Amino acid sequence: MRPLTYFVATTIDGFIAAPDGGDPTGPDGFLDVPEDYLRFLIEQYPETLPAPARAALGVTDPGTRFDTAVMGRRTFEIGAQAGIPDAYSHLRMVVVSRTLGARPEPAIEVVADDPVAAIRALKQEEGRGIWLVGGGELARTLAEEIDELVVKINPVVAGAGVPLFGGGFAPRYLERTAVHQIPSGTTVISYRRAPGEGAAR
Repeated sequence: MRPLTYFVATTIDGFIAAPDGGDPTGPDGFLDVPEDYLRFLIEQYPETLPAPARAALGVTDPGTRFDTAVMGRRTFEIGAQAGIPDAYSHLRMVVVSRTLGARPEPAIEVVADDPVAAIRALKQEEGRGIWLVGGGELARTLAEEIDELVVKINPVVAGAGVPLFGGGFAPRYLERTAVHQIPSGTTVISYRRAPGEGAAR
């Protein structure tokens, strides 16, 4: 079974985007992308770089972790509004949205109903892992299906914004599996679902 990994950048206080949902690493964003952080992504998670960035940096490594990217409508629209709706054209792109309508690009799949069932079906297919790109509301919906959480904690406190997981109070228990400290300040922490755990015990 293919694992679902929520691989996402966050602030110390747990926000993945500003209140308007804009790209936190874009021109008007609040998260920096230092050289050593970018090098880490190229070496460890090359498939998570958008296609235009891969081309500009000369990255051809297909990566070994993911072959499918799943995202909500708001996350998808960050790329679409920048003129790159197929931002991860090197991956199979799946957008979860009840309002998006027809496919914005032929290669993009749209899930309009029951994202949990759709993810369970994807997990049963052959291939590499599934990357949950965001956002927080979709992560909340798929919380019980997330097998691994990899958070890139930036040395920033935002105070408000889009939370890592939307919704209300619902504790879930995880086991830490790895920690990688990037010299410029970001800490990458990997967790997996604790054995036998889902929602609060």
